[in-house]
Amino acid sequence: MQYIGFIAAFCTTISFIPQVVRTIRTRDTRGISLGMYSIFVFGVSLWLVYGIMLHDLPMIFANIITVILATIILVMKVKDVMR
Repeated sequence: MQYIGFIAAFCTTISFIPQVVRTIRTRDTRGISLGMYSIFVFGVSLWLVYGIMLHDLPMIFANIITVILATIILVMKVKDVMR
């Protein structure tokens, strides 16, 4: 049963990679919502805590990686807004 969780986690997590790569390459964050990414990173962080509480490995691994990828985009957006 955990295989389904790992496959789902893999798919939803890697979906962020193209956006991260594009944002890093172009340094263009104009089309990215600061509010959306702020709430998203907070929400994924809570999912991570929840996964840790449940000892649910697919949830933990997916949310660690997603928090990292989404935070990269969020940090770049915040830097852009502060300029």
